[in-house]
Amino acid sequence: MQLVYYPDPILLKTARPLERIDGELREKTSEMFELMYRESGVGLAAPQVGWGVRLFIFNCLGEEDRSGERVFINPRIIDRGEDYLVEEEGCLSVPEVKGKVSRPDEILAEFQELSGEMRREELCDIESRIFQHEFDHLNGVLFLRHLNTTEKLVAKKMLRELEKEYSERGEAAGSGPPGRSGDS
Repeated sequence: MQLVYYPDPILLKTARPLERIDGELREKTSEMFELMYRESGVGLAAPQVGWGVRLFIFNCLGEEDRSGERVFINPRIIDRGEDYLVEEEGCLSVPEVKGKVSRPDEILAEFQELSGEMRREELCDIESRIFQHEFDHLNGVLFLRHLNTTEKLVAKKMLRELEKEYSERGEAAGSGPPGRSGDS
């Protein structure tokens, strides 16, 4: 399993719903956690590994405390809070690019867990931010879309370099330069 890098087209597509939870799904999510930790991320969406389904993972506690591992299948945002916070974000699929993004501090989410159980949960602070960032991936939206004009201009040079690398590789979705790291 490998990361998919900007501007790979799968990152801009809406992911399809997952229809069943089975051993293969559990194995893939386990591989996603290992990749996320290896790349020093806190979250990872299925499209970021070339898998176009509505699933993402995160662990706000980091690799040192795996009790924080969460899997979200076919997630939805039911409601968003009224208070917004601006925080810096980055993305494993857009290495070396960061920017300030405004997001609601609280959300009400509905999703299926790896056990198959449906859940409705209020998420706050960092959990809310990571959920929204990864949820965007499932809808073909990168955090870049949320940057203000100045930050988009600052990111433009690095994005051009990533586009050039992608073009030069001429490889299919799911491949990328080795050794890239960043935030989810």
